[in-house]
Amino acid sequence: MATAHASAAARYNRNRRSRLAVWWQEIDRGTLILVLILMAIGAVAVAASSPASARRLSTAHEKLPDLYFFYLHMRWQLLGLGALAWASSLGKDNARRFGILLGAAMLAALVLVPFIGSEVNGARRWLRFGISLQPSEFLKAGYPILLAWILSWRARDPQIPVVGICFGVMGLLGALLMLQPDFGSTMLFSGTFLVLILLSGIDIRRIGIFFGVGLVGLVLMYFTYDNGRNRIDNFLFGGTAFDQVDLAQRTLLNGGWTGLGFWMGTRKLALPEAHTDYIFSVIGEEFGLLACMAIVVLYLAILIRVVLRLVEEEDLFTVLAASGFAAQFGGQAFINILVNLQLFPSKGMTLPLISYGGSSTVAMCLCMGLLLAITRRNPYIQRETFSLRAIGDFQ
Repeated sequence: MATAHASAAARYNRNRRSRLAVWWQEIDRGTLILVLILMAIGAVAVAASSPASARRLSTAHEKLPDLYFFYLHMRWQLLGLGALAWASSLGKDNARRFGILLGAAMLAALVLVPFIGSEVNGARRWLRFGISLQPSEFLKAGYPILLAWILSWRARDPQIPVVGICFGVMGLLGALLMLQPDFGSTMLFSGTFLVLILLSGIDIRRIGIFFGVGLVGLVLMYFTYDNGRNRIDNFLFGGTAFDQVDLAQRTLLNGGWTGLGFWMGTRKLALPEAHTDYIFSVIGEEFGLLACMAIVVLYLAILIRVVLRLVEEEDLFTVLAASGFAAQFGGQAFINILVNLQLFPSKGMTLPLISYGGSSTVAMCLCMGLLLAITRRNPYIQRETFSLRAIGDFQ
């Protein structure tokens, strides 16, 4: 009996090692390493910014320790790493199924947010069921897969109105997000939608319709959403009521090229949301503009890795889904950076994989895990080169 148990345990260990070896051979190890580097930078950056936020949120009755947000962030990062490892271990078919189910579930959750969601700082974006869940963050892990899956139907039946269906999904999503309101996420999902639609070979006239609808939506937002209007006015004309972007820029430049040193920053203490929206400015003050440039290079490197991976891909769904993830990831990163540089209106958007966050950290790790899963490939199989010119043939 003991021999049988030992034999079964040995087979299990061999199978587990074999699965791990296959996973390591098939995933894009370069992208994984870059993601882990960004997360390590995020841990240091949150440690640097935590005192500023902890002191601002302390009260006469409760004083938060300086590393309060750092300790919380470490827990969320561990959970995020688990999500990344699990998602990246999925096969492409299972990753597609999970992404579709997650996208549909988060859309349903967004319907509930205006009715039973919790309000924070004038926005109703969270559902609380013992834990706090922000559906729009986890939707990022399913949205590119859901749209790519719908658009890939055209390869099987050219008569299916996939573009119209996608416009309907985006219209519903935009309406649900603006009910919160969350203009920043609306813009991010719209940009991802546009990238996928362009890759699918949409007719140029429909692109004009999309931009027209977007312009109308922007005008309506300006006249109906006070916070959004104030942020746009402050960006265009300057102002004092909403001047955190100006403060962020001055904090960013205060460290010069090499920074003042870890925990030596002073302007960060007056910076709102130093550990989330404006963590890039804290990095600039304490570690310098050279460190900020290195972070921009890391984000660009991930995007380039994804593009190079797709050049040799022949599956339409994989090209669309991975492109959607890349557009979403890069869009969020560079919107945050441009806001800190005072080159874009404030959006309340975190810096992916670096900013402190609960839902945002776990969701972004899940996004990168699914990206690694859908781009897995056997390195020993000769593959045909995917032609981007062929995408338009499905229109």
